[in-house]
Amino acid sequence: MKRKRAEITGRIAQCHAELGALAASLEHLDGTLRLFAPDFVAESVLPKVFTPPKSWSKRGEMSRAVLSILRVAKGPLSTREIAYMVIQQRGLECEPGILNVMTRRVGHVLRDKRQDGLVRSIEETGLWLQWEIVR
Repeated sequence: MKRKRAEITGRIAQCHAELGALAASLEHLDGTLRLFAPDFVAESVLPKVFTPPKSWSKRGEMSRAVLSILRVAKGPLSTREIAYMVIQQRGLECEPGILNVMTRRVGHVLRDKRQDGLVRSIEETGLWLQWEIVR
């Protein structure tokens, strides 16, 4: 408990320090803008908030999903089939854009895992390799 509390208070201190640095940077930027545009109103610029796309994955999430699909598969699966299953698992709508993005991401995961010796590619069927887990 004490270790967790120390970790959280340390992160809070780090965030305060980062917030102070960001505030100072913003003041300098506003000062520079006032030099070039004296009538500039800083409050007129709305903050830009990063919103990740629906297909966004956290670190390691895609690898775990791909490997779990291959573990329960009855035979080799194509990159596109695995991508389609990932989309279904995550409850996303299977739109062509999301399917293409997921196929690329799954392909990257599979190539990395092939280098690690966890999966292997069997044969190419059309555009897609067939993949299976190394047992």
